[in-house]
Amino acid sequence: MARRPSSSEPTLVLATANRAKARELQALLDGLPYRVLDLSAFPSCTLPDEGAVSYAENALLKARAVAAATGTLALADDSGIEVDALGSRPGVLSARYGGEGLSDEERCAVMLRELRGVPPERRAARYRCVVALRAPDGREATTEGVVEGVILDGPRGRGGFGYDPLFFYPPLGATFAEVTVEAKHAVSHRAQAMAEARRILLAWAADLPPEPAPR
Repeated sequence: MARRPSSSEPTLVLATANRAKARELQALLDGLPYRVLDLSAFPSCTLPDEGAVSYAENALLKARAVAAATGTLALADDSGIEVDALGSRPGVLSARYGGEGLSDEERCAVMLRELRGVPPERRAARYRCVVALRAPDGREATTEGVVEGVILDGPRGRGGFGYDPLFFYPPLGATFAEVTVEAKHAVSHRAQAMAEARRILLAWAADLPPEPAPR
């Protein structure tokens, strides 16, 4: 059973507009002494446009903006998929791969078109995630996680989000869209980055004052 947050605990705001990602981050934060909120609790808070420099810079940009706007501790992540046969693309541009406004399914279709005719041995790929933390007092930290896999020639599974239906993880013998949430969280790039972020958040918890809930 998930632990009920207390109003006396410090607030942690998730700096993402992606509801699926927010749910995954909340699950990976379960059990920490924080009241975790997503951006829906702060309707006037908007995220800055991401650049294409690095995962860390993009994550820090979002965490800093949300921390400044809310006056609370903020957590952001930037993640992407790097496909060897595409010269490590789309990388930091994974969320905008193929053009603005595409759905996850449409982005997967773009990737499959680009990889048409590429043999399985050249379809190696990795998911990479950087998590950034920004505290109201200016403290910052970043963590990183990477998981290796293979891009299939067609989607499999209905779970996950993003490129999960194409990302085959050999140790599980399945795509990230075919496995349970618990199985994905045990091995994923985001789970790796969040494991280190949890250790940092535990160390910071005693120093952060409780924040009032947003109105």
